[in-house]
Amino acid sequence: MKTMLDRIRIDKWLWAVRIFKTRNQAADACRGGKVKIDGQAVKPSREVTADTIIEVQLGIIKKQVRIKQVIKNRVSAKLVPDLCEDLTPAEEYEKLDMLRLLNAEKRDRGVGRPTKKDRRDIDNLKDADL
Repeated sequence: MKTMLDRIRIDKWLWAVRIFKTRNQAADACRGGKVKIDGQAVKPSREVTADTIIEVQLGIIKKQVRIKQVIKNRVSAKLVPDLCEDLTPAEEYEKLDMLRLLNAEKRDRGVGRPTKKDRRDIDNLKDADL
Protein backbone atom coordinates (compact mmCIF):
# COMPACT_ATOMS: atom_id res chain seq x y z
CA MET A 1 0.00 0.00 0.00
CA LYS A 2 1.33 3.44 -0.94
CA THR A 3 1.62 6.17 1.64
CA MET A 4 0.72 9.82 1.12
CA LEU A 5 4.40 10.65 0.50
CA ASP A 6 4.40 8.37 -2.56
CA ARG A 7 1.63 10.34 -4.31
CA ILE A 8 0.93 14.00 -5.01
CA ARG A 9 -1.55 16.03 -7.03
CA ILE A 10 -0.22 16.68 -10.52
CA ASP A 11 -0.86 20.43 -10.37
CA LYS A 12 1.11 20.71 -7.15
CA TRP A 13 4.03 18.68 -8.53
CA LEU A 14 4.19 20.70 -11.78
CA TRP A 15 4.34 23.87 -9.70
CA ALA A 16 6.92 22.42 -7.27
CA VAL A 17 9.39 21.53 -10.06
CA ARG A 18 8.94 24.93 -11.71
CA ILE A 19 7.27 23.84 -14.94
CA PHE A 20 4.60 26.44 -14.12
CA LYS A 21 5.13 29.70 -12.27
CA THR A 22 2.03 29.34 -10.11
CA ARG A 23 -0.07 26.42 -8.95
CA ASN A 24 -3.12 28.11 -10.45
CA GLN A 25 -1.43 28.13 -13.89
CA ALA A 26 -0.68 24.42 -13.49
CA ALA A 27 -4.30 23.68 -12.57
CA ASP A 28 -5.59 25.76 -15.50
CA ALA A 29 -3.29 23.88 -17.89
CA CYS A 30 -4.67 20.57 -16.57
CA ARG A 31 -8.25 21.75 -17.00
CA GLY A 32 -7.44 22.98 -20.50
CA GLY A 33 -6.14 19.60 -21.65
CA LYS A 34 -2.51 20.72 -21.91
CA VAL A 35 -1.25 18.13 -19.42
CA LYS A 36 -1.45 14.45 -20.40
CA ILE A 37 -0.43 11.10 -19.00
CA ASP A 38 -0.38 8.20 -21.47
CA GLY A 39 -2.08 10.40 -24.06
CA GLN A 40 -5.05 11.12 -21.77
CA ALA A 41 -5.76 14.63 -20.49
CA VAL A 42 -5.73 14.75 -16.69
CA LYS A 43 -7.53 16.78 -14.06
CA PRO A 44 -5.54 18.87 -11.55
CA SER A 45 -6.52 16.49 -8.75
CA ARG A 46 -4.96 13.45 -10.48
CA GLU A 47 -2.39 11.87 -8.19
CA VAL A 48 0.96 10.89 -9.66
CA THR A 49 3.80 8.70 -8.47
CA ALA A 50 7.48 8.30 -9.30
CA ASP A 51 8.34 7.04 -12.83
CA THR A 52 5.22 8.60 -14.34
CA ILE A 53 5.80 10.27 -17.72
CA ILE A 54 3.94 13.55 -18.20
CA GLU A 55 3.40 15.51 -21.42
CA VAL A 56 2.91 19.26 -21.03
CA GLN A 57 2.06 21.64 -23.89
CA LEU A 58 3.97 24.88 -23.21
CA GLY A 59 3.32 27.31 -26.02
CA ILE A 60 4.51 25.69 -29.24
CA ILE A 61 6.60 22.97 -27.60
CA LYS A 62 5.41 19.69 -26.13
CA LYS A 63 7.57 18.98 -23.10
CA GLN A 64 7.91 15.44 -21.72
CA VAL A 65 9.18 14.80 -18.20
CA ARG A 66 9.54 11.69 -16.06
CA ILE A 67 8.98 12.04 -12.33
CA LYS A 68 12.03 10.84 -10.41
CA GLN A 69 10.83 11.87 -6.98
CA VAL A 70 7.56 13.08 -5.47
CA ILE A 71 7.88 16.28 -3.45
CA LYS A 72 5.42 18.47 -1.56
CA ASN A 73 7.06 21.89 -1.57
CA ARG A 74 8.53 24.08 -4.30
CA VAL A 75 12.29 23.71 -4.67
CA SER A 76 15.06 25.87 -6.09
CA ALA A 77 15.87 25.59 -9.79
CA LYS A 78 19.18 23.90 -8.96
CA LEU A 79 17.39 20.91 -7.41
CA VAL A 80 14.92 20.34 -10.27
CA PRO A 81 17.18 17.92 -12.25
CA ASP A 82 17.22 15.60 -9.21
CA LEU A 83 13.41 15.48 -9.17
CA CYS A 84 12.51 15.06 -12.84
CA GLU A 85 14.14 13.88 -16.06
CA ASP A 86 13.56 15.90 -19.23
CA LEU A 87 12.61 13.51 -22.07
CA THR A 88 11.70 16.28 -24.53
CA PRO A 89 13.11 15.63 -28.02
CA ALA A 90 15.68 18.17 -29.26
CA GLU A 91 13.40 19.04 -32.20
CA GLU A 92 10.91 20.65 -29.79
CA TYR A 93 13.57 23.00 -28.44
CA GLU A 94 14.70 23.73 -32.01
CA LYS A 95 11.13 24.87 -32.78
CA LEU A 96 11.39 27.36 -29.94
CA ASP A 97 14.75 28.64 -31.19
CA MET A 98 13.39 29.06 -34.71
CA LEU A 99 10.43 31.06 -33.40
CA ARG A 100 12.79 33.35 -31.51
CA LEU A 101 14.88 33.90 -34.63
CA LEU A 102 11.83 34.62 -36.78
CA ASN A 103 10.38 37.12 -34.33
CA ALA A 104 13.66 38.93 -33.74
CA GLU A 105 13.85 42.44 -35.07
CA LYS A 106 17.16 44.04 -35.92
CA ARG A 107 17.61 47.79 -35.94
CA ASP A 108 20.91 49.51 -36.45
CA ARG A 109 22.35 51.21 -33.44
CA GLY A 110 21.64 54.94 -33.27
CA VAL A 111 18.66 54.83 -35.66
CA GLY A 112 16.22 55.57 -32.84
CA ARG A 113 12.70 54.37 -32.21
CA PRO A 114 10.50 53.39 -35.12
CA THR A 115 7.97 55.97 -36.30
CA LYS A 116 4.26 55.17 -36.49
CA LYS A 117 4.65 54.35 -40.18
CA ASP A 118 7.64 52.09 -39.43
CA ARG A 119 5.63 50.32 -36.72
CA ARG A 120 2.69 49.73 -39.11
CA ASP A 121 5.08 48.36 -41.75
CA ILE A 122 6.67 46.03 -39.20
CA ASP A 123 3.26 44.82 -38.01
CA ASN A 124 2.13 44.22 -41.61
CA LEU A 125 5.25 42.16 -42.31
CA LYS A 126 4.70 40.06 -39.19
CA ASP A 127 1.04 39.46 -40.03
CA ALA A 128 1.94 38.48 -43.61
CA ASP A 129 4.12 35.60 -42.33
CA LEU A 130 1.23 33.98 -40.50
